[in-house]
Amino acid sequence: MGLILELVITFFAIVGFGIIFSVPKRALLLGGGIGVVTWFVLQTTLSLGASSVFATVTASLTAATIAHLLARKIRIPVTTLSIPGILPLVPGSRAYFTMLAFVEGDYLQGLENGVETMLQAGGIAAGLVFALSIFSFGKGIGHRYESNH
Repeated sequence: MGLILELVITFFAIVGFGIIFSVPKRALLLGGGIGVVTWFVLQTTLSLGASSVFATVTASLTAATIAHLLARKIRIPVTTLSIPGILPLVPGSRAYFTMLAFVEGDYLQGLENGVETMLQAGGIAAGLVFALSIFSFGKGIGHRYESNH
């Protein structure tokens, strides 16, 4: 029951961010759906015993892949769907606790949190770049955003 509640909250949080940032209406619910799938993949991968960085890479790759497929289908920019998709992965609280540890003088804990934060941020980027490379494969440099006509 806890995961279902988290998925519902994730959906409404992403749609709320989408409204704040003026995401087009046809992409608003899709972005929320991608975010829900991303959160589900993240939580499932973590529950299977994977590290938080691997789970973040897996969820980011899933979000980016779905975003590329849907963006091509409904003809909107990929970033319109990939940004809401990766929103649940952003390690904001971990960054906060990193700064808090440094302010309180616990430098070892701050360094540990900081490294974990950077690894998760790098994992998000790696998933996005890997999906982009898959969908750009064979198109050549400078032609990855053009249609296949």
